[in-house]
Amino acid sequence: MNDPRMEQAREWAGRMLAWTEFDFEPASADASFRRYFRARRGRDTAIVMDAPPELEPLAPFIDIQSRLAQAGLHVPRILAEDRQNGFLLIDDLGTRPWHTVLDPDNAPGLFDEAVAALIRMQTRTKTEGLPGYDAGLLLSELALFPDWFLARHWRVEPTESELDDWELVCMTLIRWALDQPRVFCHRDFMPRNLMMADPNPAIIDFQDAVIGPISYDPVCLFRDAFLSWDTNFVDDRLERYRTRAATAGLPVPDDPRLWRRTCDLMGTQRHLKVLGVFARIRYRDGKPRYLEDEPRFISYLGQAIARNPELQPLDALLKSWRARAAPPSC
Repeated sequence: MNDPRMEQAREWAGRMLAWTEFDFEPASADASFRRYFRARRGRDTAIVMDAPPELEPLAPFIDIQSRLAQAGLHVPRILAEDRQNGFLLIDDLGTRPWHTVLDPDNAPGLFDEAVAALIRMQTRTKTEGLPGYDAGLLLSELALFPDWFLARHWRVEPTESELDDWELVCMTLIRWALDQPRVFCHRDFMPRNLMMADPNPAIIDFQDAVIGPISYDPVCLFRDAFLSWDTNFVDDRLERYRTRAATAGLPVPDDPRLWRRTCDLMGTQRHLKVLGVFARIRYRDGKPRYLEDEPRFISYLGQAIARNPELQPLDALLKSWRARAAPPSC
């Protein structure tokens, strides 16, 4: 298959590494337009990030990498950069993201390490100049659900009355998000973006970081897009985070019940957004596998609805829309 950008990335990597003969192959891809290639010569390896500059500018990645490294967190080192053409040469952190190794036996220990890294990130990372997770951004994310999941995947056209109820749900979720203390927010601090490493974990995919609600990253970690855990385990782990965060001086609620509600409402915003994102990736970008996790997110929403009266309007909407949903299109 002819791939001019892959060839361009290979030639650039060879020059930056001063290698002439080496293997060069896809390392991974993600839900964005970025791609990753692994350059290998014997036991030496490096990763090339291919980020088309008109779609995925490198400046945010480079900026956040510097902030996290200065905070003492394990992030890939930047070995060389070509911002004009959208190439970055970075450390190879291996082939073991956390979501491929987590199991019920090792989860408690690994999650303790993740929480330690998260608290360090929230307490020590400089936030000056970062964009805020404001009402506009929160609302634009929520709009992905009706625009892509509801319209394109379920193929449902909401009524005017339903749109009014949806607006009420959005305002409720946004209010709960904006009422929280704001800290450095990775925005995708989940096992898929943590790598087994020494020190553990290594953190990746941080380029979309903002100043945001304190509950957002803990919710990402424990109500994961690709792994599900027992509800009691998740509640316990979120509470353990709260107590450790409070000891570290972070402004978490004193009341465990308020914290649980905060996490439920914050998680609802995220899960609606992700359903919209995954539908967009399927129908716009031709990557259907992400939407295979739809049942996980519907389950998360159901758990939050069951114990938070504010979400009863969302419950009625989802039931009505699901009853009218058409079979998924290709």
